[in-house]
Amino acid sequence: MSIDPKAIIETPEELYESAPCGYLSTLPDGTIIRANQTCLTWLGMKRQDLVGNKCFQDLLSIGDRIFYDTHFAPLLRIQGFVNEIAFDLIGADGRSLPVLANAVQKRDAGGNPVVNRITLFNATDRRQYERELLLARQKAEQTAEELQRLNETLEERVAQEVAERLKAEAAMRQSQKMEAVGQLTGGVAHDFNNLLTVIKSSTDLLKRPNLSQERRARYVAAISDTVDRAAKLTSQLLAFARRQALKPETFDAGQAVRMLSDMVRTLTGTRIQIITYLPDEPCFISADPSQFDTALINIVVNARDAMDGEGQITITVWPAETMPAVRRHAAVKASYVAISITDTGSGIPADQTDQIFEPFFTTKGVGQGTGLGLSQVFGFVKQSGGQVIVESEVGQGTTFTLYLPRVLAALGAAAPEKETTEDGYGTCVLVVEDNRDVGTFVTQTLEELGYRTKWVENAQAALDELATSPGAHDIVFSDVVMPGMNGVELARHVQRLYPDLPLVLTSGYSHVLAEGGHGFELLQKPYSVEALSRVLRKASRKLRKRTPAK
Repeated sequence: MSIDPKAIIETPEELYESAPCGYLSTLPDGTIIRANQTCLTWLGMKRQDLVGNKCFQDLLSIGDRIFYDTHFAPLLRIQGFVNEIAFDLIGADGRSLPVLANAVQKRDAGGNPVVNRITLFNATDRRQYERELLLARQKAEQTAEELQRLNETLEERVAQEVAERLKAEAAMRQSQKMEAVGQLTGGVAHDFNNLLTVIKSSTDLLKRPNLSQERRARYVAAISDTVDRAAKLTSQLLAFARRQALKPETFDAGQAVRMLSDMVRTLTGTRIQIITYLPDEPCFISADPSQFDTALINIVVNARDAMDGEGQITITVWPAETMPAVRRHAAVKASYVAISITDTGSGIPADQTDQIFEPFFTTKGVGQGTGLGLSQVFGFVKQSGGQVIVESEVGQGTTFTLYLPRVLAALGAAAPEKETTEDGYGTCVLVVEDNRDVGTFVTQTLEELGYRTKWVENAQAALDELATSPGAHDIVFSDVVMPGMNGVELARHVQRLYPDLPLVLTSGYSHVLAEGGHGFELLQKPYSVEALSRVLRKASRKLRKRTPAK
C-alpha cells in the first residue's frame, strides 16, 4: 500500500514540540513564556505550571542560579548570545538533569531586549563520559604515582638485594680465601717443619764433642742440601703467586725440549716411552730457562706417577697463531709457541681440573708429593705472559699445553759464570739491612771474603752515610723490603746522586722485583757465599771500568 508523503508531513509546531532538544522562550527577566513538550517531559511538569509561572533561573540548582545571575544573563545582555553553558535542571520530582544551554536574545529596532530563546541539550551521556574520563584520569594519575613509588621502592629493594648479595659474595670469598690460606699455611708449615727438623738435628749433632771429620762433613752437607730444598720450595710458592723474580732469556723451545729429553727419560724410567715431536723451524720464546725446564719436569713427574711408572708420554712443540679460550679468558689471536705433554695415565676428574693448580692440592698419597709442582707451572706460565690449558678424561690420560709468547729471533746468551769465591781486596761495601741477624752474618761473610764493610739498618741511614763520607764506599749492597724507604727507592736515589756507585739489591720476596723493570742487579735470598762473591765481583768490575787509571 502506497503512502502519500503529503499525509505525513509534520507542521512546524509539531517539529517544535517533538524536537530532541528542549526549547524555552523567556522574557528578559527570565520569565518563561513558551516551552516545548520535550522540555516539559524532562522536567515532569505541565505546561500551565511552567509557562507564565516560572523563571528559567527557578529551574536551576542553587549554584547554577548564582552563575546565571553573575555570568549567563550579563553575557547574554552584552553580546546577545551564549553557547554551551552547563546547567543542572531540577525537575518536579527533585531530580537533576544535566543540560547544555545555548541562548540567543531577540531585540527590537531600538536595541532593547524582547525575548530570550534558549535551546537545551540533554548532557546526561556527556556528563557521564566526562565523569568517567575524570575518574580514568584520576586513576591513571594514581597509577602513575603508584608506579613511581614502586620504582622508587624497587630501586631501593634492588640496591638492598645487590648489597646483601655482594655482602654474601664477599663473605664467601673471604671464607674461600681463609680456607686457601689455611691450606697454604698448613702445607708450608708441614714442609718447612720437615726441613727444619733436618737442619736442627744436624746442628745438634755438630755440637757433640769428638765428632769425626767424616760425620761433620755429612751433617754440614745435610744442612746445605736442606737449605737448597727450602729455597726451591719458596721459589715454587713465589712462582705460583707470580712474585718470582724471573731471569728471561730468548731460546728455542724445541731445542730446550730436545736437550731436556735425556733427563726426562732418566726421571721416568725404562717402562715409560718418551716420544717427542719437534718443529723443523726454530720456535723462540723469552722466558726463564730454568723455570721452563722445571715446569716441564713437574708435569712429566706428575704424568709418570699417574701412569704408575708404565705408559707413554708425548711431548710436542709447535708454533700456534691462536691461543684457545681458557677459564674466564677469551681466545687470543697472536704468535705463540705451544708445548704439550700428553700421558696415558689415569686422568683427572672434571671436578678437580680447576683445583690442580692450587698450592698443596694433590691427589697423591701422603708423602708422595708436595702439591706445588703444578702451582709452579701455573705461576711461571702466567708470569711469562702465557696460559696453561689442561684436557683430561678419567682412564684415558691427560694433556697439559703451555702457550708462551713467541719472539722473532734469539739473542746471544752469556755463558754462566762458575761460582767461586774471590778476595775482595779491601773493597768497601755499604750494607743496608734492617734484620740484625742477617746484617751481622753478611758483614762477617764479606770480611771473610776480604771486603771492608759498613752496616746501616735503613735506607735513610744509608743516604746519610753516603753524604757524610763521600767516596768512602765502593759498592752499596741493600735489602729490598725494609720499613720506610724500600731498597728500589734507595737504589734510584743512589743512582741519581752517585751515578758511578755500583749497587746490588737482594731479596727473598718483592712485588717490585717480580714485576721487573727496576734495572738493578739482583741477588735472590737465600744465596750462597759463592753467589754473593760473584755478584760483588761483577759490581767491582763495573767500578773499575768507570774509575780512570791513575
